[in-house]
Amino acid sequence: MTGPKTNERPGTRAVLRGYHMSASKARVVLNLIRGEDVNTAREILALTSREAADVVGKVLASAVANAVNNDGQSADELYVSAAFADEGVTMKRFSPRARGRAGKILKRACHITVIVSRLDDDRLEVLRAARNAQATASRSRRVASSRKRADQQASLNKREAAQEAEALEAEAMEAENEVIETEVATDVVETTESAETTDETTDETVASDEATEVVETEETEK
Repeated sequence: MTGPKTNERPGTRAVLRGYHMSASKARVVLNLIRGEDVNTAREILALTSREAADVVGKVLASAVANAVNNDGQSADELYVSAAFADEGVTMKRFSPRARGRAGKILKRACHITVIVSRLDDDRLEVLRAARNAQATASRSRRVASSRKRADQQASLNKREAAQEAEALEAEAMEAENEVIETEVATDVVETTESAETTDETTDETVASDEATEVVETEETEK
């Protein structure tokens, strides 16, 4: 027994007609998202480098919008139940060749159809559990990252505090050294002045003694 006809398949659909691309190129991309939930299909299309991925992504978005706005379904509960591409009108052109011949050029087109339906309850429970686990893991990673940043910031603050303490200690040592140098210079100046005063006193005493001896000598001679 054959399956349901193309136009009788259940679900909400979106159709793009007459797109200028061969159906075989579109089918390569449609095979990637068939049977996947909507979020996974979007991720697959975002990471696909083929030209058809952009077009199929727009058709998928249109099908999801039709399901949400027209059928009142939730976008997180949908999956791609069917995706196919049919042959469209082929434009025939030619290129001139040697000896009056013509080379045939076929410009093909296709009709892209994407149908989305609601997931069954069992698969929906599995999907929700996977999403919850992913959210929990993501939260754990965010918490671990926040703690790591906090530890790094605390370590940086400690390092900066230690550097500031070292700088203050160095400034204190420099100030103390300057005070000591000032005191030493003062002591040297005072010692020099005392020595000069002592020398002057000694010279005066010697001169006074010599004068006294001269006076005594003169008196003796008299």
